[in-house]
Amino acid sequence: MFNQRSHRRIFRPLLATMLASGAVFFAAVQSSSAQTAVKAQDPMAAHVQACAACHGAQGEGTQNDYFPRLAGKPAGYLYNQLVNFREGHRKYPPMNYLTTYMGDDFLHQIADYYAGLHPAYPAPGKTQASSDVLARGQDLVLHGDAANGVPACAACHGAALSGMQPAIPGLVGLHSDYISAQLGAWRSGNRQGMAPDCMHTVATHLTDADVNAVASWLSAQTAPQNATPLAAGSQKLPLACGSEPQ
Repeated sequence: MFNQRSHRRIFRPLLATMLASGAVFFAAVQSSSAQTAVKAQDPMAAHVQACAACHGAQGEGTQNDYFPRLAGKPAGYLYNQLVNFREGHRKYPPMNYLTTYMGDDFLHQIADYYAGLHPAYPAPGKTQASSDVLARGQDLVLHGDAANGVPACAACHGAALSGMQPAIPGLVGLHSDYISAQLGAWRSGNRQGMAPDCMHTVATHLTDADVNAVASWLSAQTAPQNATPLAAGSQKLPLACGSEPQ
């Protein structure tokens, strides 16, 4: 699970880089002359240079376990997360800092930009989890645990785990530590969604062993050939979720 030690390990060396990148980021956003000088097919490529430092040039994610893939996720999901960082509902100081003075229109532009990128998924990393742990993770992801109030991840994120429009993210291509950290943050309230906060509800019904099992199995899965999110309304959600229309 995510803890203060792991937070310090990734935050201290990153903060200086992010602060410097943030200054460049805001200068590019606020200066029309800087925007004009950049010769790029999509002007947003210049605006998101600070994002690329952690999330990759194409939003593909990086080798650091805690920097997730952004590319191809539903724009509604990405926008919601940017707003949550800006408003402090999701807590990670570099992201809270970068989004502080960003308006809604610009956050929509960032979300649309990354939603439209589709770089190839890397091969999944090797897992050290036992066969029993992986079997438990697969069962939770695909079938849930009705006795303990846990719906299947696939019931919301799709059978291919590629997400659903407009605001449910794909789960493939994420590192085990990142998945574990986010489930822990939802359970503790350090990460929050719009009420009713369905992920908080789900996470509070997972044991530590369950979190480890889900994270281990998901991170070991190869992305499907078609990882495009499902169309909105493709499947009925098993519980009310504030980020999704019912």
